[in-house]
This record gives sequence, structure tokens and C-alpha cells, in this order.
Amino acid sequence: MPRSPYTGWVSARLLAFARPACAAALLVVAAPVLGGCSYQLGSMFADSKAEPETTASIRPTAVGAYASLSAVPSPSEADLAYARAAATEALARGGKDTSHPWENPHTGARGSVTPLTNAYSANGVTCRDFLASYVKDKAETWLQGEACKVGKGWEVRTMKPWRRV
Repeated sequence: MPRSPYTGWVSARLLAFARPACAAALLVVAAPVLGGCSYQLGSMFADSKAEPETTASIRPTAVGAYASLSAVPSPSEADLAYARAAATEALARGGKDTSHPWENPHTGARGSVTPLTNAYSANGVTCRDFLASYVKDKAETWLQGEACKVGKGWEVRTMKPWRRV
């Protein structure tokens, strides 16, 4: 005669059922506790159009990779004169990818000039392109320029705000 599944002690039958149920309940309770740092429950129900929360010590910046250029001050003519002088010095040294720092002690503006390309000929004149940084009052922008060889030195022909292509 086959054995009935209900044979044995009542407590043994209950334990056989309770062990898998307890393991499953423990897994259900432990999973959210152990993974609690990976998801913020409040964000599941939060308004997606709400302002981002500012935390830590990083200063908030303008939204977007290409923030408004009006926030960056335009270089003054005096600042550009210091940047031009640094450009002629950097190009006179002849090295590619070597930066030359500059600073206007009167306005506090500063930056560096880096030649970008090898010399090339434009209308029979030897020229080089360069990139200059401009930092003033915690704002930074970039200037692109072209200088051409005049006699034994270099003369900056253009210097304008850098535009990504």
C-alpha cells in the first residue's frame, strides 16, 4: 500500500512547508534592504519636471553643454594685448602643443596660448593657428587665432571666440 504524504508528526509536516516559505520571505525582505543604495524610492513617484537638487560642493552651472555665451565676459582690448604677446612668444619658440601662460595684472584676466598646427603657407606667408584660454572672475572661454610670420617674428592676424565645428 502506498504511503500517504500526510504521515508522520504534524510538526514535521509543517516544517517541510515552512522552510521554503521562510527562505522566500527572507529573500523578499533582504533584497530591498541590501539594494537600498542603488535606487531612490522617492524618485519613482516624484515629478520629473522638478528642479534638480543641488548637493555637495560643486557650484551649479548653466544647463546644457553649450551654455549661453553671454555669461562669459568678453575679453577687453588690454587683455587681448597680453594674449597676443603670449601667442607671439609661444610661436617664436617653435614648439607644437606647448602652452605659454599670460596674465593681465591690472584686470586679473589670465590664460594660456597653445599652437595647434604646424606652419602652413597662406598667400605666400607662413602662418600657424593657435588656441588661447581666457579666464576672468571664475568664468572661462576660449579664443582661436591665426598668426603669420612677419620678418623675424610673428604677428597675430585674428583672435576671436572659439566656435566648435
